[in-house]
Amino acid sequence: MDSKAAKSGMKVERPAKTLRELALGNLREAILDGVFKPGDRLVERDLCEQLGVSRTIVREVLRHLESEGLVSTQVGKGPIVAPLDADIAQQIYEVRGALEAMAARLCAESDDPTIAPALDAALAGIRDGYATGDMGHVLTSTSEFYRVLFSKVNRHVAWEIVNMLTVRINHLRSMTIKTDKRDVEGPAQMAAIVEAIRDRDGARAYHVATEHVTSAAEIAMQIFADRQQR
Repeated sequence: MDSKAAKSGMKVERPAKTLRELALGNLREAILDGVFKPGDRLVERDLCEQLGVSRTIVREVLRHLESEGLVSTQVGKGPIVAPLDADIAQQIYEVRGALEAMAARLCAESDDPTIAPALDAALAGIRDGYATGDMGHVLTSTSEFYRVLFSKVNRHVAWEIVNMLTVRINHLRSMTIKTDKRDVEGPAQMAAIVEAIRDRDGARAYHVATEHVTSAAEIAMQIFADRQQR
């Protein structure tokens, strides 16, 4: 029976992504791209129409995004795009700075010759994304850069902690990567991390990784300050 169905082309193949996964990705991207602003209400009925899916799927998507920190539920208002304030952002950068600097130092002190080329490949993806104006590619390539940084020295617990914050980190990155000169300064700072690792200079790798996160934090804090003045 199975062979006959396969030969006749009747077999139903599972789609690469389910409707829920597609809806989740689209709504997450819309929030990160600023289509929905912090504090905006997320009305189920409207989302059903905009996404073309059932209310059940919309509710599942909203629950998932709430677990990622992108959505929050307020009494009397329902689901809204979670506010991302300066205090939360500063704490995220503190965690990033500590863990990424540690990983960079360990990579530099490692004897693994594959680390620098793998980071170079991710960095090339970041530059390509900036060159083509594909901010989504910049974000995914940046995540890959740090995945390599942690995985190459077997700091899987640290990477899991960073991954828990990935969506909120990307929310902040989606703000900072669009600022003036960040397309040049960001990759240059990351290239300095790679060079320190290639030179096996742990202290320098730690320092430049810390500087890179500090620079991003300063940009984000300025964005928050500008928003308050409007």
